[in-house]
Amino acid sequence: MAGREELLSATFVELADTLVDEFDIIDLLTVLSDRCVALLDAGAAGILLADPEGVLHVMAASSEQAHLLELFQLQNREGPCLECYLSGQAVINEDLATSPRWPRFRTEALAAGFRSVQAVPLRLRELTIGALNVFVDDRTALSPADLVVAQALADAATIAILHDQAARQARVVTAQLQGALTSRVVIEQAKGILAERAKIDMNEAFTRLRHYARDHNLGLGALAAELVHGTLNQTAMHTLTTPTPPTLNNPPT
Repeated sequence: MAGREELLSATFVELADTLVDEFDIIDLLTVLSDRCVALLDAGAAGILLADPEGVLHVMAASSEQAHLLELFQLQNREGPCLECYLSGQAVINEDLATSPRWPRFRTEALAAGFRSVQAVPLRLRELTIGALNVFVDDRTALSPADLVVAQALADAATIAILHDQAARQARVVTAQLQGALTSRVVIEQAKGILAERAKIDMNEAFTRLRHYARDHNLGLGALAAELVHGTLNQTAMHTLTTPTPPTLNNPPT
């Protein structure tokens, strides 16, 4: 029991570390499936995650046998992991010899030497992102304590995965925001250059830049950058600096 408690503590510490450090999701889920086998004295474990369209994919398995069983579930559209993901509810202590559910999957699992199966959702509140499958080969049920451990591991993994996704999205948003800020600085510089060369005010300079960019299917930031860096072709510069170019009806921003 002491060895199990130490392993459980070490597993949660490892999962917690993913909240502060960069980590590989595949490696994390592989570790989790291996630890499930050790902590629950199970025969095998596997993890399925859903993509943005809700399609499940096998992400990790403790053995090739488990990997093939997970693929079999997906290909035949039946099995505990699929049911667990779709319902958001755990499938507990399903005796494969007597259960009437999933006939094709049961035949494969029994042939592989497993006697029972359970699946717990990877879920945070109402959001289910996948499922953890635990295959047992020497008994037909896990104890209540084992089931608590299985769900706790799944919950911790869910938090780590969602934290990673949020961090990645935040980095994308930050990069987009920084790009927009940088572009705006360049546009302001371009407005000043154009206003000085064409002897016009800043509002008119911005209107001309917008009009030319739209007319020539260019990005406003890209056009401004060329003007600021002195790489804008002479024809474009002439058009922008002519006294009375066509103007937009929309007010400048």
